[in-house]
Amino acid sequence: MADRRYTKTHEWVTVDGKHATIGITDFAQSQLGDVVFLELPSSGRKLTARETFGVVESVKAASDLYSPVAGRITEVNEKLASRPELINSDPYGEGWILKLDLAGDLPPDLLDETDYKKVTEASAH
Repeated sequence: MADRRYTKTHEWVTVDGKHATIGITDFAQSQLGDVVFLELPSSGRKLTARETFGVVESVKAASDLYSPVAGRITEVNEKLASRPELINSDPYGEGWILKLDLAGDLPPDLLDETDYKKVTEASAH
């Protein structure tokens, strides 16, 4: 997707005006294995770019989640509490993690799809 941006820590963000949706990438979920639990923040919390906002736990490991952008959380995907496997089956759709109202511009270090692909190919070797 042309409007999706990525972090080197394998989160993605899409932006619609001043609203952003955040999740983890397909590469990240494939590396984690079956997701069994997510520790997520509450709506209303303010995040800075690159701030830890939660944890994703799988059968293999637990990993911190980092916000690609700054803003105030407006919604957390409540479905993930009872169906964390949505992260595995649909990481860019129903498996989104949170939505927020952006505070400022997108950080310049976010990657486009081509550059993110280079990061994943490098870590696969």
